[in-house]
Amino acid sequence: MSGTELIKIMIVDDHDMVRTGLRTYLMLEPKFHVIAEAGNGQAAIDLLEASPEEKHPQIILMDLMMPGMDGIETTRAIISRFPDMKIVMLTSFLEDDKVYGAIEAGAVSYVLKTVSAEELIYAISGAFKGMPVMTADVSQALTRGLRQRTAQSGDEGLTEREKEVLLLIADGQSNKEIAEELHISIKTVKTHVSNLLMKCELDDRTQLAVLAHRKGWANRT
Repeated sequence: MSGTELIKIMIVDDHDMVRTGLRTYLMLEPKFHVIAEAGNGQAAIDLLEASPEEKHPQIILMDLMMPGMDGIETTRAIISRFPDMKIVMLTSFLEDDKVYGAIEAGAVSYVLKTVSAEELIYAISGAFKGMPVMTADVSQALTRGLRQRTAQSGDEGLTEREKEVLLLIADGQSNKEIAEELHISIKTVKTHVSNLLMKCELDDRTQLAVLAHRKGWANRT
């Protein structure tokens, strides 16, 4: 970014006072220029689609909870249309699923409205460079959300090879037998078993076998 180039920002929030406050503050920062505002997700999308590319913001500060399309839905829709757009989720909510959902939808960063002015500037500047910026509590919520989503997916986030090893464990095969069956080394089998134990949060092979049978994986053909 050259010395005269400003970071163009759009604010999307359904509260007039929030938009006014953010705009007033951000316009005091020499490198920022608020070029657009929207009171909901659909209005933001309409503004972007009606504007030529050179008039697009580089950063969107996106509220999470809005009537109609929420911030996650809006982020997903915007990124699908404008993949280079950088979105910073700015919200009061720290629920694990919302943090994960926002990042999965394409937001660069997830920032709480309780952050300091300096932290917000840092997050916007980081997003402009494509660099995620998150506080420790947001990062922890993202990790928990990822674990929850993985568990809900039904396969614990296992690779195809790990699933093969798990099914053979459920059949009562030893590491040597698994190695011969899959034409891999015993060392590789041990690595897969260790990964299975870690991902499934279990302590031994017996528990892995029980898990496979309980979820019905061992019955798959």
